[in-house]
Amino acid sequence: MKLCEDRRGTYKKTEYIGGHPGDAPVRAAARGGHLRFLRPPQKRDQGYGTMDFDFIGFRPGDLVKLDILVNGDKVDALSVIVHREHAEQRGRKLLVRLKEEIDRHLFEIPLQAAIGGKIVARETIKSVGKNVTAKCYGGDVTRKRKLLEKQKEGKKR
Repeated sequence: MKLCEDRRGTYKKTEYIGGHPGDAPVRAAARGGHLRFLRPPQKRDQGYGTMDFDFIGFRPGDLVKLDILVNGDKVDALSVIVHREHAEQRGRKLLVRLKEEIDRHLFEIPLQAAIGGKIVARETIKSVGKNVTAKCYGGDVTRKRKLLEKQKEGKKR
C-alpha cells in the first residue's frame, strides 16, 4: 500500500487472491516499483508481494519540462519531461552528474535546472585559476602585465 502511494498511485482495497488493490502509473512500475514488491520488505512487514499489470487507460499528469542551462544557455538535448513533484530532485541529480563530467575552465560555469523561467536547482563548476590582477586596481599597468605573464608561464608548465 505504501509503495503504491509513494509512486503516485491510488490505493483502493486489499484482496488476498486475484484482486485489484490500486492503480499506479506505468512509468512508476517501469522505474523500479515492481522490484520493490518482489524483494523481501525491509522491516516493514513480513512475506513477499506480487504485482499484476492491466492497462486501464490514459490519465492527465502534472508534467513539466525541465530545462538545463549551461552558462546561461539552454541545452535542448538535456531537457526532460518530469512530474512536477520530482522536478527539483531530478534537476539536482542531473546537475551533480554534469558537474562531474564537464572539465573546469578558466572561468566559473553555472549549471541550472529551470521550469519555464523559474530556476529550481543550481550547481557551479569552479574556475581553474584565480584572478591574479584582482588586487591590482589603478596605478601601474606594468605590475598587472608582470603578474599575467607569470601566470601564463605557470599554465604552460
